[in-house]
Amino acid sequence: MHWQAAIDQFTGYLANVRRLSPHTITHYRHDLDELAASNPQSPFTLSQHDIRLFISTLHRRGLAPKSLQRKLSSIRQFYRFFIRQRLCEMNPAVGVRPPKPARRLPKVMSTDDLHQLLDYHADDWLSLRDKAMVELLYSSGLRLAEIAALDIADADLQAAIVRVTGKGSKQRLVPLGRLAIDAIRQWLAVRDNVIIHEPAALFVSQRGRRISHRSIQQRLHKLGMERGSRQRLHPHLMRHSFASHLLESSGDLRAVQEMLGHSDIATTQIYTHLDFQHLAKTYDAAHPRARKK
Repeated sequence: MHWQAAIDQFTGYLANVRRLSPHTITHYRHDLDELAASNPQSPFTLSQHDIRLFISTLHRRGLAPKSLQRKLSSIRQFYRFFIRQRLCEMNPAVGVRPPKPARRLPKVMSTDDLHQLLDYHADDWLSLRDKAMVELLYSSGLRLAEIAALDIADADLQAAIVRVTGKGSKQRLVPLGRLAIDAIRQWLAVRDNVIIHEPAALFVSQRGRRISHRSIQQRLHKLGMERGSRQRLHPHLMRHSFASHLLESSGDLRAVQEMLGHSDIATTQIYTHLDFQHLAKTYDAAHPRARKK
């Protein structure tokens, strides 16, 4: 069977049996037409090597890993269909993997931007609570779920540590910064000005319930807008900034791993790339042989 007849039979099956949309079928046809153009012989003579060569050629041309994954999926389903029809014995796309996409580095705030963000006077119930939350997020690098789950008993202000329950219910002790301690003390002084329905919770809503994840996200976003932040403020931005600044200052990857609660140090190593980017920018700006004339 020639390519065109095989593609027509397969896309007919997609349209009439699987009832896929014309737009989706067009994508399938385009992917298979590309493969046919690169390997004009019968589709049932292709080997795994041929498919791997096809994918690597497209990758060299600059096609994104996500697009390559889609093409491989189209090819696998094409051969799977003909194996069921007993017109083909093997699926040459099985075992062929696209290149991994480049890992996106997390965004962080500069120390100057963070000082500007946090340098304000809170004087009412909501602003005192919000300042305590944002100071704690940056001071200790907590996740959104972790700060929402904190109880008053978890924060030992005298010892300057907070007990955090992370993923998999694993607990860890994280240091508390001086400014975070001050902000929490000020918050606790006014916390009981509303009727409290969940007395154990460190951070509560105006209704006296433990604050929700959504509320924390909304309040941080609002604070960022009010303070003129150039970046959208959210809990993970504070966590990333905490990790990056700590690693930049200390260089102690293992300690940062412990404080973030990462089970695998490979997860923490992404911050070494951020640190290298910072060093590279400093080098480019300062070194005589790096500066443009």
